[in-house]
Amino acid sequence: MLKATKYAVPAGVARLTFATTAGAVGAAGSATRAAATTPPPRPLFAVLHSPQNGAIRTAGAATWNYSYSYLATNYTDTFVGTNPTGGGSTTVPTYIIPIKMSLSGFSPSPNKKLSNGKTVVANTIASPIFQNLDYKQGGTDVGTTQYIDAFQRAALWGTVSGHPTYHVLLGTPTVKPLQTFAVPAGEGVVAKEFGVKVVVANINWFDAKAQSLITSLGIPSGALPIFLTTQTFLSDDGTTYTCCIGGYHSVNGAGLPYSVFTYIQKSGAFSQDVSALSHEIGEYVDDPNTTNSDTPAACGILGNLNQLYEVGDPIEVDTSPRYGDYAYALGGFTYHLQDLVTPPYFGAPASTSVNGWESFQGQSFSTVCANGG
Repeated sequence: MLKATKYAVPAGVARLTFATTAGAVGAAGSATRAAATTPPPRPLFAVLHSPQNGAIRTAGAATWNYSYSYLATNYTDTFVGTNPTGGGSTTVPTYIIPIKMSLSGFSPSPNKKLSNGKTVVANTIASPIFQNLDYKQGGTDVGTTQYIDAFQRAALWGTVSGHPTYHVLLGTPTVKPLQTFAVPAGEGVVAKEFGVKVVVANINWFDAKAQSLITSLGIPSGALPIFLTTQTFLSDDGTTYTCCIGGYHSVNGAGLPYSVFTYIQKSGAFSQDVSALSHEIGEYVDDPNTTNSDTPAACGILGNLNQLYEVGDPIEVDTSPRYGDYAYALGGFTYHLQDLVTPPYFGAPASTSVNGWESFQGQSFSTVCANGG
């Protein structure tokens, strides 16, 4: 059973937080919600916490403890990789598990070819998440590398600049065979959200099936499985009332972190191309076990009851959200990536990050943890 599901939304939209056991909304509750006036779709992300999430991790990639001091209090959180003072490079083996959701005759497939001739899966692999670009942040070249590695290097630039061989990379993905999830009645609907025809499925139903695939497909310890859907959103109860979750990350019972995202094929829509993937991989690197809760008290505002060190969520609730709209051209296609906050946002010294920036793209905030963690 999953619990303490957290959702984050942009400013001006009511935050939806389920601090009780996820999935507690039963058939009667779902019916009541469905009968009520459905609110507009909201851009959402989630973190799923299982009973095992508090256990000591042994199955994930290499990790290290990042520590800093803010207002005479010391904080320590777990990051993927190694301490940058050693200049080491970590490559996380990755597996892409494409999922075709099927409901009411609608079956959007990640194997569909896009206008550039690549499938959704191939376009994901060809994106800046896995391929290299040169990143110059405020005139400082933080390296020619993958997007999340560039973010992490910029986030820790005060150290990395003197140890330029430091990296946290994703390995070339192994693509598993296409899986088909037939959504049962009562666990989802077909709807039009953000101008896109999509399957909306219950996140708890989906997650149980996803976790079973980690075992049945033989995903090895130390790897990162990434579940990829397209033209699909998740919601807390399988209705449009709690739509739309573009991605989430969690840890299975064996201690293996995993990520889920949807690739929306419409430019300008929430979760367009790999924007949700950039969110989830960024949060995997800086909170792999979904247990990084050693943060200033201010990080607990706006519904983040777990006070987590989450680097994507604060951008979503910024007063001028740019969480999925930083364009990068690569291989003849324009991808859209999300901004992510750096340690100074959580109270670390400005000297920690490139240019003292509080986010990878240079956004600034009024206070430490201005938008929660």
